[in-house]
Amino acid sequence: MIDGAMLVGSEARQAAARFQSHDPASGQALTPDFSSATAEDVAQACALAAGAAPAFGATDPESRALFLETVASEIEAIGDDLIVRAMQESGLPRARLEGERGRTTGQLRLFAKVVRQGDWLDATIDPAMPDRAPLPRPDLRRMNIAVGPVAVFGASNFPLAFSVAGGDTASALAAGCPVVVKGHPAHPGTGELVARAIQRAVAACGMPEGTFSYLPGETNALGEALVADPRIKAVGFTGSRGGGLALMRIAAARNEPIPVFAEMSSINPVILMPGALAARGRALAEGFVQSLTMGAGQFCTNPGLVIAVEGADLDAFVAAAAEVMQGSAPQTMLSPSIHDNFAKGVSALAGHAAVETIARGQSETGANQAVAALFQTSAQQFLADVALSHEVFGSSSVIVRCQDLGEVAKVIASLEGQLTATLQLDDGDVEAARALLPVLADRVGRVLANGWPTGVEVAHAMVHGGPFPATSDGRTTSVGTLAIHRFLRPVAFQNLPAALLPAGIADENPWSVARRVDGVREGSPR
Repeated sequence: MIDGAMLVGSEARQAAARFQSHDPASGQALTPDFSSATAEDVAQACALAAGAAPAFGATDPESRALFLETVASEIEAIGDDLIVRAMQESGLPRARLEGERGRTTGQLRLFAKVVRQGDWLDATIDPAMPDRAPLPRPDLRRMNIAVGPVAVFGASNFPLAFSVAGGDTASALAAGCPVVVKGHPAHPGTGELVARAIQRAVAACGMPEGTFSYLPGETNALGEALVADPRIKAVGFTGSRGGGLALMRIAAARNEPIPVFAEMSSINPVILMPGALAARGRALAEGFVQSLTMGAGQFCTNPGLVIAVEGADLDAFVAAAAEVMQGSAPQTMLSPSIHDNFAKGVSALAGHAAVETIARGQSETGANQAVAALFQTSAQQFLADVALSHEVFGSSSVIVRCQDLGEVAKVIASLEGQLTATLQLDDGDVEAARALLPVLADRVGRVLANGWPTGVEVAHAMVHGGPFPATSDGRTTSVGTLAIHRFLRPVAFQNLPAALLPAGIADENPWSVARRVDGVREGSPR
């Protein structure tokens, strides 16, 4: 059911201030209209979250894991209504959204497994050594605990997997943190359906009322009030650099500054090594354009930069990429504002004196459609103008032509932090690639070989992060199980009576979690 409500704890309430969502393919307004949460709603949701934090943070692993699994089941129980509404609000095709729903529920269930395993606690015990000379050692025990209520901002480009029940929410709940979601205004109907599923799971599992709240709205003031609320202890955000930086400034200016884990901007360079370019340039061109235009280029890992060495092989790649791109159909973008920003970015590149337009996709046939764009410039010109390295969110990419591999390394080193870098290489390129690898690792969170960056596996080893401005904190990830550690902090307990010890570090180990005792993992050979 969608009735335009916000969810504050267990309550569904309507607001006097309203806004609408629109079908980006037609521009038509969708029904119903939606509540626009106020500062008072923010305060009440945060108060409930703060009240729920101690009890929810203390839930045993099995209960918390079951809750995450129940959220996944409740989302699946919505059925096709969820897909249909998401299609209407995003312009994304059915197959993409069905896959995204599977990713959403899959990562919730993956975090449930992580919670049960208990490694996230990092339970560590250094037993007392009363007879140690010259000084005795106290009994010291350490474990991770939840940081407290987390504010999560829904992303525009993933209305399910990076939104109300997306990776930030899943990892925060897994850590034991209540979550207050600021829903994205582009898809409030989709958001409400998912939010109600989480609300049902909270009730079914007997979790504290303030474990989850959902606040829709289209004003910046709503998000600002949420981050500024003193009861919020961390923020998860996926969006523009301007939006992320604004939230970081608010968080830093609080009486108690808090971390903002923001994923913001990346052009994801692809390096075409000479051997690979010579051996399979046509195939590389086809794969590149397919990756670039997938989903109208609205992926944070979109390959917005190609770097290669001058020569006939690069000429052949450019010609093939231009041919493939000219046949690419226009695609509806997520919203009019995203389309407008894409058009402005493409226009700026097309009008740049040092940039040559190589190809455009087929012309628009409807509203808010992205026409793919491919440009090229020299390494010298690229290095001279930082504007050429700015992200254009959508199916636009720049090829940088270098004189040699030394200039390739200079271009890579000049880049801001990135989410990914891709090496297309053959066996004969390995030694040259080895020299580039440290430069790449310094600039990115994930290095790929012989693939394309679009598509992020939800797995234990995944890093979806990178140095600023790809993310606000390159030590973390927003995808994969490592994401849980953003919302945890370590606490040491010294000489506590056994009756006061948290279950994760109690002698009897009632949660049956793996622990490190006197420097050795339990069950490991000494």
